[in-house]
This record gives sequence, C-alpha cells and structure tokens, in this order.
Amino acid sequence: MSQQENFAAMQHFGEAVNSGNLAALRDVIAPTALDHDPAPDQELGPEGFIRFFTGFRAAFPDLAVAVDHAVADDDNIAIAYTITGTHQGDFLGVPATGRKISARGMQIARFENGQMIERWGSSDQLGILQQLGVDPTVK
Repeated sequence: MSQQENFAAMQHFGEAVNSGNLAALRDVIAPTALDHDPAPDQELGPEGFIRFFTGFRAAFPDLAVAVDHAVADDDNIAIAYTITGTHQGDFLGVPATGRKISARGMQIARFENGQMIERWGSSDQLGILQQLGVDPTVK
C-alpha cells in the first residue's frame, strides 16, 4: 500500500477514537494485529483496541487525540501525539476527579493491505496519574 493509503487508515483510526465510533476500528485494524504495548488483558486485533478505548473514553469522555508530528515510509507511520480529556470515570483504579489531563505519547504502526498489523507505542501514564493527584510510588 502507499503512504497515502496508510495515512488514510491512520486518520480513520484517529477519527474513530476521537468520535467514540470505535466499531470503525474494525475497518483499519487487522484481525490478528499485535499491540506490543498492550493494555492489561488486551487481546489481538480490533477487539483489543475497542476494549481499551472504550475504557479510556469512559474515564475521559471528552478524550481527544491530536497528532503533533508524523513520518512514514512505505509500510510504517510514526506519530507523536497529545491526548487531552477530563477525568469523569475510573482510570487505573482512580475514581473520577474532574481534573483535566494532557499527556504526550508516541506510536509506530505497520500496515499491510490498508490495515494496521502491528503497533508499538508509549504514553505518559505516570504523568496522567500525577495530574489526577495520585503518587503511584506511595502505597
């Protein structure tokens, strides 16, 4: 596939997450897609991503993901992004605080036939917890 087609798939992914229309992820994530940085209990394929983003959007209903920078080759797209949202539900065991968060992350996704087949990424979960008033080093 071309870089343009892969960018279109990545844009479709972002629109699905931002809009909450998570079923649309089935269009751009292969059934056997592997996330190398999975959430706990995240299975392969689109269902794993749908489960993760369903929980994330429950915690942050106004979740927005903005791409800050993107680079690509024929098979891969790497992005730096910023997520924002207001904490309105449980997140990693932390009940709603009403606080707004902003966190940076990076992702590399590999595509075949217009679908994501592999993903590597990291986001600042520690920074999010700190913005919610949690010190994860204290037990």
